[in-house]
Amino acid sequence: MDIKPKHIAIICNYELLESRVGGMDYFFWAFHKKCAEEQIAVDWFFPNTASHGDYYLFNIMPSESTGLEHHFINYIKTQNVEYTHIITHFVELCTSFFKDIKTYQTSKVIVVDHNPRPLNGYPLKKRIKKRIKGVLYSKYINQFIGVSNYTSRAILQDFGGFLKPKTHTIYNGVLIDTITPKTTERIKINPKFLVVSHLRYSKGIQDLIKSVHMLSEDLKSDLKIDVYGDGPYKKELLQLVSKYNQESIINFKGSHSNVNELYQHYDYLIQPSHMECFSLSILESLAANIPVITTPVGGNTEVVTNNENGFIFETKDVKALTSLLGSILKGEKSIVGNTRILIENKFSMDTMVQNHIKLLDI
Repeated sequence: MDIKPKHIAIICNYELLESRVGGMDYFFWAFHKKCAEEQIAVDWFFPNTASHGDYYLFNIMPSESTGLEHHFINYIKTQNVEYTHIITHFVELCTSFFKDIKTYQTSKVIVVDHNPRPLNGYPLKKRIKKRIKGVLYSKYINQFIGVSNYTSRAILQDFGGFLKPKTHTIYNGVLIDTITPKTTERIKINPKFLVVSHLRYSKGIQDLIKSVHMLSEDLKSDLKIDVYGDGPYKKELLQLVSKYNQESIINFKGSHSNVNELYQHYDYLIQPSHMECFSLSILESLAANIPVITTPVGGNTEVVTNNENGFIFETKDVKALTSLLGSILKGEKSIVGNTRILIENKFSMDTMVQNHIKLLDI
């Protein structure tokens, strides 16, 4: 009996930018390479086309000015193509889009949930709508994949516990070999800090700025915090830095495509986020042997253990962060172990890719 060759479509609402190459780009490149090795044909549906990195090898069907979901439905309506599997990333779950897919395709449909949830949950009206959508549209989805156990639990909470048999976790991973580890000892007194983050309100960088303001002047005199990333909240953050006269302390470095080589020059990553799904910057930092200072949101506590490979403080608790930073700056608290080992053993890109390839056996 002949085995039908796999031909898959990946719909990903993720803009491809050469100036912002992150963990997901590395995953897409590694996954595409593995598919090529196993003779799995892949059509990629992104908002735009690109040729940087390995994207020049991809068969990309850009939506350009058309909505990505509408673009894909129009494609399968008008083209003579039959996919064995359809996988979505960064696409809203349990919508009529999935019913439309099944109208034109007999494919197995797999959805990967990367979406963080609000700190205090959704309003009641939205929770009810999600439950209704779960009943109406989940039957058109064969597998739900959370990128952390937190995300998998959130899927069940959002759309209904009846989805548990077809909901699984595949952790995000990082390309260990591209991340330069810190090999020198961390500075115990006045260590160097970095932030790697999209600049939006939910990332909590404003909390960090306020915490620095509350530090004593002697602790602030040699303090340096470099912020890598860009985003819509940058103007407000710059205004706050100016308000508190922190221009010599907090330095906005913009987006860098080689942050994986820069972690080694610091002693701690600070991520004061209000909401996360499963942070790639945390994984990258730990892979670089740089401990993490963060909040217990999303899947953060699935990789960061307080006092072992980082420090956890309560979300939005500016005073707690001030106290923690003060203790670290004075050398009263520090992390001494190698944080890279955990990432090598559990959160590597190879493991992530292999687990995603296994999904194609359903």
